[in-house]
Amino acid sequence: MKYARFIAGGRSLNGHLHQGQLVDAAGVAHDPAQVQFRLPVDPPKVIALALNYNDHAGELGLTQPKEPALFWKPNTTLLPHGGTVIYPRGAQFMHYEVELGVIMGRDARRVKAKDALDYVGGYTIGNDLVVRDYVTNTFRPPLRGKGWDTFGPLGPYYVTADEIADPHNLRLTAHVNGELRQEGSTRDMIFSIPELIEHISRFMTLQKDDVILTGTPKGISHVHPGDVMTLEVEGLGVLQNDIQMEDDLAEPITGQESKEGEWDGR
Repeated sequence: MKYARFIAGGRSLNGHLHQGQLVDAAGVAHDPAQVQFRLPVDPPKVIALALNYNDHAGELGLTQPKEPALFWKPNTTLLPHGGTVIYPRGAQFMHYEVELGVIMGRDARRVKAKDALDYVGGYTIGNDLVVRDYVTNTFRPPLRGKGWDTFGPLGPYYVTADEIADPHNLRLTAHVNGELRQEGSTRDMIFSIPELIEHISRFMTLQKDDVILTGTPKGISHVHPGDVMTLEVEGLGVLQNDIQMEDDLAEPITGQESKEGEWDGR
């Protein structure tokens, strides 16, 4: 089942997708094109994965990690389908990243890989946006590069796990202004979903509705204010967001991180 949270007629509603319509708890059908989508869940936390596809690591000139390379995606980055992404003033290279988002169905702690999928509630689409200017030093968590407000679109649906026969065989695509920019498959992930859950839950509790963003394949490119990003993961729907320039009151960001091994005085 595909579930969504949305606003229609000034009311916050929950519904499921049936024959192309969002049907709320009262049985009233709503046109998805006419509603305002909310986040599919309000996650206690979002954990993202860097370099989980060999081809993406290669295009960045980075080495494949020996264990999952994790970082936080602040909840203030989260943005629903149809929301507007803000382009930071002064950014030189900002790009999208289409990702499979795993939604935890219940709390998990010290879970073994063989049991891990039993803890998955469902899936959604994530866009792990980044200003690449601030991800030159891989010894630092990329918070300044990936933690900007609006840099974590999720949605549009919470697709229950039973609808996805094999989450490790899903096509991913990203279009910008209708042009195909990125294409890959979850079968090329380095660390599988069960491996990720086992690894993470060994040292922290994964809570119900937590989201794990599982990484992106090769195909990043610069996006600009005025662009529209359309991301799709097979079976999960389409996540679309436009981009607008930050307001005039914002001071432009300047400079870049020091690279690995360089001392910047801090």
